[in-house]
Amino acid sequence: MVSREDMSTSFGRAAEEYQAGRPEYPAAAVEWMLQPVVRADHRPRVADVGAGTGKLTRALVEVGTEVVAVDPDAEMLAALRTDVHGVPTFVGTAEKLPLPDASLDAVVLGQAWHWVDPTAGSAEVARVLRSGGVLGLIWNIRDDRVPWVARMTEIMHGSNAEIMIAEGGPHIEAPFGDLDAAKFEWSRPMTAERLLAMARSRSYLITAADADRARIEGALLTLFAELPELADGGSIDLPYITHAFRAVRP
Repeated sequence: MVSREDMSTSFGRAAEEYQAGRPEYPAAAVEWMLQPVVRADHRPRVADVGAGTGKLTRALVEVGTEVVAVDPDAEMLAALRTDVHGVPTFVGTAEKLPLPDASLDAVVLGQAWHWVDPTAGSAEVARVLRSGGVLGLIWNIRDDRVPWVARMTEIMHGSNAEIMIAEGGPHIEAPFGDLDAAKFEWSRPMTAERLLAMARSRSYLITAADADRARIEGALLTLFAELPELADGGSIDLPYITHAFRAVRP
């Protein structure tokens, strides 16, 4: 049986598929997370932890923050550096950040807090944040209210993140208090090729046995063949709900 730790550090093996298949983050959701530390006379300094290939890093740059990227996987950081230029990168985790005390206005994690030990992670994030700084957590979750999307999720298996969101959301601990939450609905056009890349970027498929992976990919291709929008290289809108959370360090 594949361990949770092995799954959490598996993504570097599929960095190319991750970059091709995973969605970006809506600017409105990123701005909402950072709102408590945004001032006209100050450029927030932010760490993107669990940065992966830089999906959230790029969004942070685009909304005007000064960003450093942290990830446990050097392969993912290498992919980030080719796509998001000029951002310092560090190997590390939310439980052990290679950053000084009280040096940041915000720490954000995209598709990552469900891999974190909430007690150790909360304490370590609080260490590197200034008083009044923000812990921001964000997930892009496919909208399974759409029948074909629900079928795709059933074939791929629900992720740890999807299960956590369905069960009420992330858990954080002292010194942080309650999390504020917001949702943002949107969609992105996807070809069959990009949908398959998205599936291959998920830890369940990355760590699956060859026979299981082939079975899942075959079932996905059968589903895609039933969607007329995907015929002849066409695209279909994949709906998302972005779940964003924030808490302020006392």
